[in-house]
Amino acid sequence: MTDSPTTHRFYGELAVWWPLISPPEEYEEEAAFAATVLRSASIPVSEVLELGSGGGHNAVHLKSDFALTLTDLSEEMLEVSRQLNPECDHHRGDMRTVRLGRSFDAVFVHDAVDYMTSEEDLRRAVETAFVHCHPGGVAVFVPDETRETFEPSSDHGGNDGADGRGVRYLSWTWDPDAGDTWILTEYAFLLRGTDGSMRVVHETHRLGLFGREDWLRLLADAGFEARAVTEVTSEDRTPRQFFVGHRTT
Repeated sequence: MTDSPTTHRFYGELAVWWPLISPPEEYEEEAAFAATVLRSASIPVSEVLELGSGGGHNAVHLKSDFALTLTDLSEEMLEVSRQLNPECDHHRGDMRTVRLGRSFDAVFVHDAVDYMTSEEDLRRAVETAFVHCHPGGVAVFVPDETRETFEPSSDHGGNDGADGRGVRYLSWTWDPDAGDTWILTEYAFLLRGTDGSMRVVHETHRLGLFGREDWLRLLADAGFEARAVTEVTSEDRTPRQFFVGHRTT
């Protein structure tokens, strides 16, 4: 992919700020819905592989239901996750190429899949899910956006830590060219240290944007029986599309 997360300070030196930028408790409802979709496999689901697990904030909620193996491209984000989820197995790897030499009852890919900015990158990530999925198992992909529902947007937030640190951020997402497969999100962070000192960080992230039929086609090409499930959420946002692949053989 053109814009690798490993080039972002967000997932490198700033990874220690992740629990204040996007706290684990904000993932509870979506993780609960994801668990119901993961259980739609035709076999019992006990072992789940998460590709692009980041700081482990989905895992915090899923690990009570499943034995989790977590992979991410960023060693710094994996270290954040290890602190939250010491009972889970962690492996560094790119979702396009990682091969763990075993398969799982289900594979879960949350919004880290957004960093697949070309169809070839997305195809390779889907293939990774397929080769790690037991026959009868399921793979679940949850992009933040699809072509059909995308609208330019902005967001803001942040939290304070018990140690005196604090974060405030602004994000702005837009599409420079509707004819390609990526969009941009601009991030601005204000980071307050324990001594009260302030830093300002700006980053640009290139993110993939694909249509519903693109997702279903790529899942089918990999060998999955593909369908889309609309998220049920109480959050004030457009429900996400969960793209679900059932492996039959």
